[in-house]
Amino acid sequence: MTSPAYPSYAGFRFPAEVISHAVWLYFRFPLSLRMVDELLAARGIFVSHETVRQWARKFGQVFANQIRRRLPRAGDKWHMDEVVITISGVRRWLWRAVDQTGRVLDILVQSRRDTRAAKRLMRKLLKRQCRAPRVMITDKLASYGAARREVMPSVEHRRHKGLNNRAENSHQPTRRRERQMKRFKSPGQAQRFLSAHDGINNLFLLRRHQVPATQYRAARSQAFQVWDDVTGIAAAA
Repeated sequence: MTSPAYPSYAGFRFPAEVISHAVWLYFRFPLSLRMVDELLAARGIFVSHETVRQWARKFGQVFANQIRRRLPRAGDKWHMDEVVITISGVRRWLWRAVDQTGRVLDILVQSRRDTRAAKRLMRKLLKRQCRAPRVMITDKLASYGAARREVMPSVEHRRHKGLNNRAENSHQPTRRRERQMKRFKSPGQAQRFLSAHDGINNLFLLRRHQVPATQYRAARSQAFQVWDDVTGIAAAA
């Protein structure tokens, strides 16, 4: 069996535990870089907010990719939605797809809200998930139907705004981060950050109000164990 590939921390002054904890804080909670800097300082770890930013950029997507490979297969009901975001005074559209559990499947920042943009999202989803869904749920935007007929013609399509609350709710963490970061600086930065942000948060998508406390704690412990594994802490222990 091939051993898992762990991220390399060669050349970094701080150990994997510190770097991975800083990255976890930044992507898991609506904290600014300076807030993460201060939380680390409270524990006697003195780094600049620019160092935290570099760690997040280098390791965030790496950790998210490893998490995606370890999570169970996504559900067969895909909810898709798009929301407007303003970047440098220009309106952009954030397209997102989640499954029936709320797990984010993919995001795509685009300049348009049309059939071509919807097709790009669907093709990206099919490439990553390696299969089509059983059901696709969207709002009443006509672009979804036109794109589905070309990209996924055999998939059942349900169009109803009330059915798509799962996807609409998934935008809320993005809105919180957008406010904290005082808006995204560029489409590329938004794409990079949100891809890593959603991928990492998928691991900690635990429905506390739906399960007994003991089951929730066990699931949370398992999530932290996976985090230690993907960041290489478990191997170094």
